[in-house]
Amino acid sequence: MPEDSETAVETAGEKAPRKPRADSLRNRDLLLTAAKTAFTETGAEAPLEDIARRAGVGIGTLYRHFPTREALVAAVYAREIQQLAASADALLAQGPAGQALGAWLNLLIDYMATKRVVAPALRADPGEGSRLYASSGGTILATLQKLTEAAHAAGDIRPDIGFEDILKMMSGLSVGYEQPGWDAGARRLLDVMMTGLRAR
Repeated sequence: MPEDSETAVETAGEKAPRKPRADSLRNRDLLLTAAKTAFTETGAEAPLEDIARRAGVGIGTLYRHFPTREALVAAVYAREIQQLAASADALLAQGPAGQALGAWLNLLIDYMATKRVVAPALRADPGEGSRLYASSGGTILATLQKLTEAAHAAGDIRPDIGFEDILKMMSGLSVGYEQPGWDAGARRLLDVMMTGLRAR
């Protein structure tokens, strides 16, 4: 794709901002996906040229979307939070609330594995990155509470186990999340946890 394929063509007298073109949105999504993979494999300092190559675009396209590494890291993290929150409604629509809760907690483990890699860069960013990092907890807790309440209402999990109990168990699972390979062990423990949560 030519480097200038995303450059907006200005027309005489045009004043209203134009919506992003479809190819621009597609390239942004490809870049975020490639960046997440690269960050997971090699850390938040992964070469930007490698990320652009993985996405199938030129480095100029990357910089048009994300002028700095910090902007790219923040965007990857923001998308993770957005997808994690949005997935709750989709999972609830697909099947029983208890299964939705378990599936979402597995996605939470995926999120934490990504967070492990980008958290230092986010905390070091005095701008958008640190703000996102500080605000993400509220979104996650609200989503977990919604899923827990839905599972309770459906009778899928034990009535004597509440949101705070599940939060404590997940806090225990998160111990050592900054270590490589943590997610495999966390999934085994999550399976044990969900077995114990099922309504008797």
